[in-house]
Amino acid sequence: IHDVTLHADAIHRGGGQIIPTARRVMYASVLTAEPRLLEPVYLCEIQCPEAAVGGIYGVLNRRRGHVFEEAQIAGTPMFHVKSYLPVNESFGFTADLRSNTGGQAFPQCVFDHWQILQGNPLEAGTKPNQIILDTRKRKGLKVEIPVLDNYFDKL
Repeated sequence: IHDVTLHADAIHRGGGQIIPTARRVMYASVLTAEPRLLEPVYLCEIQCPEAAVGGIYGVLNRRRGHVFEEAQIAGTPMFHVKSYLPVNESFGFTADLRSNTGGQAFPQCVFDHWQILQGNPLEAGTKPNQIILDTRKRKGLKVEIPVLDNYFDKL
């Protein structure tokens, strides 16, 4: 806001005069700030026998997960696999994992961190853009993302 003229009388100077302007400023600043989406990521610890490790890698690769540590549990034929798995890809993960490992893998998932979802949410055709459009539709908003010109003052 470069210049503002408020009503001289305090009774007419309220939220109705300031809040809509502040809202437009915030929306415009978000659109000009190169926005990105963050997605939550689970730390997934899986215990399984050595024969089932290949099935774990297959399921994780299909679901955008990746293994960062693999170790054999001393004195047993069991392996302990640690991986990261996006929360959005975790729905049905346990059933998929059990079916691909013959029921021998036992996962435990807990929230670990947030990561940037690759792609520009304002660019049509990208995964973040599709997520935004689906969310706007589900919430009953206009499906298209407003352009920056909608928030400029036209005096």
